[in-house]
Amino acid sequence: MPQYKAPLRDMRFVMHEWLEVEKTLAQLQSFEDVDAELMDQVLEESARFAENVIFPLNQSGDTEGCKYQDTEVKTPSGFKEAFKQYGAAGWIGLDADPKYGGQGLPKVLGINVGEMVGSANTAWAMYPGLSHGAYNALHTHADEASKALYLPKLLTGQWAGTMCLTEAHAGTDLGIIRTKAEPLDDGSFALTGQKIFISAGEHDMAENIIHLVLAKLPNAPEGSKGISLFIVPKFLINDDGSLGERNGIFCGSIEHKMGINGSATAVLNLDNARGYLIGGEHNGMRCMFTMMNTARLDTGMQGLSLGEVSFQNALVYAKDRVQSRSLSGTKAPSREADPIIVHADVRRMLLTQKAYNEGARAFANWLALQLDIEKNHPDETARNDAGDLVALLTPIAKAFMTDNGYEVCNLGMQVYGGHGYIKEWGMEQYVRDVRISQIYEGTNGIQALDLIGRKVLRDGGEKLKKFGSIVETLIKENRADEAMSEFITPLAKLGQDVQEITMWIGMQGMQNPDEVGAAATNYLRLVGHLVYAYLWASMAKVALSNTEDKDGFYKAKIHTAKFYYAHLLPETSALKRKIKAGSKILLELDEDAFAF
Repeated sequence: MPQYKAPLRDMRFVMHEWLEVEKTLAQLQSFEDVDAELMDQVLEESARFAENVIFPLNQSGDTEGCKYQDTEVKTPSGFKEAFKQYGAAGWIGLDADPKYGGQGLPKVLGINVGEMVGSANTAWAMYPGLSHGAYNALHTHADEASKALYLPKLLTGQWAGTMCLTEAHAGTDLGIIRTKAEPLDDGSFALTGQKIFISAGEHDMAENIIHLVLAKLPNAPEGSKGISLFIVPKFLINDDGSLGERNGIFCGSIEHKMGINGSATAVLNLDNARGYLIGGEHNGMRCMFTMMNTARLDTGMQGLSLGEVSFQNALVYAKDRVQSRSLSGTKAPSREADPIIVHADVRRMLLTQKAYNEGARAFANWLALQLDIEKNHPDETARNDAGDLVALLTPIAKAFMTDNGYEVCNLGMQVYGGHGYIKEWGMEQYVRDVRISQIYEGTNGIQALDLIGRKVLRDGGEKLKKFGSIVETLIKENRADEAMSEFITPLAKLGQDVQEITMWIGMQGMQNPDEVGAAATNYLRLVGHLVYAYLWASMAKVALSNTEDKDGFYKAKIHTAKFYYAHLLPETSALKRKIKAGSKILLELDEDAFAF
């Protein structure tokens, strides 16, 4: 049986010692009273819920799965009760507006709570996660009456939320959706169409489900400019706020998936379902991106969450499992063989897991703090700069964290050897569960195109320069520090390489746009390594400054930073070569020649 313990020590290091979030929060409106003691109390309570309430439901939820019958879906045993407990305790609204029942705490705290919940039970975590995403979209774009009606009940878990984008023929290319919205005399709309792959699209965990649905009005402009966003509740709502008749949106089936089996992935059929326009006509994509950008960071967190629980179990197993003797001599003479953690290749796998996980945790916290600054800083320039960094780094967070998370979970299973392939040990579930994170909320290939096309080349690299200046500041401040040289020298070289490669892609793309597409995925990974290299160098500096190290935490942090630079960062050399290989080798082969 797998186990999970919230990594509170590393979370505290990242928040309090490295980021020193209290200093930043003290400058932000609404967070002046949020101190380290309060944040630690929240983390501890969240850890108890994650470890004791939803983690025990993880394997059973995977085995039991969701059950569909006659348009209704029953979630695995215990899911509904845990959801009610979570909502009643205020966790859904942790970083939400107090005006509507939220607790008003910073996103940088909420991101750590989300990690713990995702590690404990990713499938279950998707239900409150979708509700929080719906809250974000409505809070940003709905009118005051709609906010007052929907938001308080979304935040308590009495109602749940979804986002309904995808259709059978339209995934990433939402401009070609066919769902129609016909205006009615009372100002509402009748929606007809079908949506697929709708996470938490139907379930028994809440009294009502508030679907946010993309559809097109009559005579709407072609493409994505003609999309509008509608609130489509499962049950219509009476004037007094009570639930009325069943709306014309029904679950036609649920998908049978590779993983996250406790999460209901629904086909939703809309047959003159009553909907209510939000955000104005033909403005649906802008409204939905509010939800999707949050969802993309949360999806990146799934890579970290599942990677963390996989690592924890792999580490325990590696210390306990005995196989063969160390090549350099017996390490456990009292045992019939040495524990496998003495073997260099097992160490390689464990350190890769540890380096990617801790890098991801630092990245997520840093990015969440930028979100807090963007939303709450009193200075407009600071808000704009933070917004540019969030825009630049969100596709990297989604893709780099999930690609690495999949590798980490695969390594965790590999540490177990044959036992990792056996269901009862739990490791293969983490591989299955994490795999979807590279696909939904925009495939990682789409994230790569978004990064290079929209976030870098479109503005002449201005957003990238803002991040580059942060990296350069660290380099300048530590160039003369001998203890930091093994981090600063390669970091400076990589920064120069990214600048040169970016210019090369831009020049090639002006002559042939396919060059941008050919380079995109490798470019995202290259910049992802620049981000992690900066984070690891910055954290190493903090760890090196701590002379008291009673538990060996700082020694391990520095060692992991060294491992990242020695074993993982060299991937950038291959990435640069692949980028410069260009598009010709990818596109010159005739389609018919792919025959088998």
